Amino acid sequence: MPVKQKRILIFGAGVIGSAYAIKFLEAGVDVTLFARSNRFTALKEKGLQYNEKGAVKAVQVKVIDKLENDDVYDFILVTVRYDQAESALLALKDNQSKNIVTMTNNSIGFASWLDIVGDRLLPAFPGAGGQIKEGILYARFPPKMLFATTFGEINGAVTERVENLAQLFITAKLPYTMNKDMRAYLITHSVSDIALLSVLHSDHKIIDIKTVRTRQTAHQITVTLKKYLKAIQQAGVTINPAGFKMVLIFPSLILDLFFMLWLRTNMVKDMLLPDYADSANREVVQLRNDLLKLLS
Repeated sequence: MPVKQKRILIFGAGVIGSAYAIKFLEAGVDVTLFARSNRFTALKEKGLQYNEKGAVKAVQVKVIDKLENDDVYDFILVTVRYDQAESALLALKDNQSKNIVTMTNNSIGFASWLDIVGDRLLPAFPGAGGQIKEGILYARFPPKMLFATTFGEINGAVTERVENLAQLFITAKLPYTMNKDMRAYLITHSVSDIALLSVLHSDHKIIDIKTVRTRQTAHQITVTLKKYLKAIQQAGVTINPAGFKMVLIFPSLILDLFFMLWLRTNMVKDMLLPDYADSANREVVQLRNDLLKLLS
């Protein structure tokens, strides 16, 4: 079946889901967005609004708020936060689609997710970010050398469906990488998110911009990241991607300087917005709790 005829359901119409929807729509892919509440209404009435080089544009997209079991898609991309992933998979449990791509963090492994959807599960992690302000998407796709959508089978095999998903990303001109140990990759990535976000949103409070840019904040990230990377390594989890091993080698001073530069980026400004901070805090709490279960 040609790629343009494939049916894609994006389960979750937040920043990540909306960003991918635009790219797939532009490539001529048959895309449906699953949304709820105010987001569903806005998409029905105004279309998918997004900012492109300072101009607000809108594209019409099929949107649903209820999924029938016999409404079958070639791929369902689950683009929700980690703390929402299990409830999303439960909502998809009885749908007959064969490929469910979970595009989110995971700090403990896939056992509970496999119990819900079985071998239909294909773990991934998104290569996009940004924010939605007043219903308008401001998407950000970093260069591939920095970050790309990552996916792969749990057992590391390069299967037909992985190749089909790769072809879909090629068609949409979206950078991607395949990873043969998604469990290790997602646990490692979760560790980095825990280190970064728990510092920015400490004790359920958003850190102020002045404090963000201090050496003390950067050093706190360094210490936390090193601690958790050592812990997962001792627990038998491979640090993946391997480049993260350099964190354990580099002097803390070098890492502090790196994080001080990162803390001054627009990405961090987005992370300090109240809506982002509130949702990120809930995700990080569950990531950390599940990571501690894994380590214990």
